[in-house]
Amino acid sequence: MKYPSVLTSVDDERVSPELAPLLHAAYRSIQGHAPHLADLQSALRDLLKFLSSKNGRTNANCSATDSFFLDIDDQWEGTREQLPEPYRDLLGDIGGCLHDTVSAPEMAENFDSTPEQLLERLERLATGAQPA
Repeated sequence: MKYPSVLTSVDDERVSPELAPLLHAAYRSIQGHAPHLADLQSALRDLLKFLSSKNGRTNANCSATDSFFLDIDDQWEGTREQLPEPYRDLLGDIGGCLHDTVSAPEMAENFDSTPEQLLERLERLATGAQPA
């Protein structure tokens, strides 16, 4: 399987080598005619937990993740249109303001796009809970 490219550095900061496999797992779960929501939930949970961690929460990692999801409909073989709307929205927000997490945290927080906020949203989707 050919994967979309993952940035290796952002503003002279190296992207963690652990990031690409996490992004690729999310990509694999969306491809094909029938998305695998359980696989997508697991892959996004692993990704967002990493981005929430001390070692994972870097400008380079958050920006590279944002960039990876930014053009999901234009550059990926499949599209997110085959996913339920709440998942499409979540993926859109990962490819929206996540890059501001370290450089402009107020902006990311305002758009519910910090790794912690995105992880909380994912957990609500997984359990079927309504937003608080």
